[in-house]
Amino acid sequence: MTIDAVSPRRISHPVFARCYTLLSAVTEAAGASAHRDELLAGLRGEVIEVGPGNGRNFAHYPPEVTGVLAVEPEPYLRRMAARAASEAQIPVRVVEGDADRLPAADQRFDAGVASLVLCSVPHPERSLSELFRVVRPGGQLRFYEHVRAEDGRHARLQDWVDHLWPRVAGGCHTGRDTVAAIEAAGFVVERERRFFFQPSVLAKPVAPHVIGIARRP
Repeated sequence: MTIDAVSPRRISHPVFARCYTLLSAVTEAAGASAHRDELLAGLRGEVIEVGPGNGRNFAHYPPEVTGVLAVEPEPYLRRMAARAASEAQIPVRVVEGDADRLPAADQRFDAGVASLVLCSVPHPERSLSELFRVVRPGGQLRFYEHVRAEDGRHARLQDWVDHLWPRVAGGCHTGRDTVAAIEAAGFVVERERRFFFQPSVLAKPVAPHVIGIARRP
């Protein structure tokens, strides 16, 4: 499959995309930048990143990464990602596309990266199936996501807020069990670190986070 073989769905969240870009500067300073270093440390070879947003990860890729294909469906964020790619220290190609129909051949990449995106894709099982398809056997999936709370009270808050949250946050859902979805897609989770990250009061429903490494058998 080539990049030109896939016709991506048209996805546009112009208000959210601009708000996200403004807020991302705050979250980076509050700790997200360090999380990205942890997420990407030790990566090497060819990488596909799904939903890079405005490209905040690009500056954190280690020099052992020989290339990144960044697949972003939202037009404004894609332009911001292209700007970040032009300043990156490793080769990054930003293309239009969506996570459930990745424009790449089977087993093409040494690793896949999902960073604060599996909360927002319409069908996470399809997106993870696509990542499984394009990552070579033995390759890694690096993930950094906000997830469903392990505490029951907090999880109930997430369920309540989720009636409105996706409508104002670009389709983001507050409490998906992303680690379970990664395992259901066929990846083997080798490492995960769960933590709370709440850079503002409004971020409480999405404060439970995880950073981890999974491997494609």
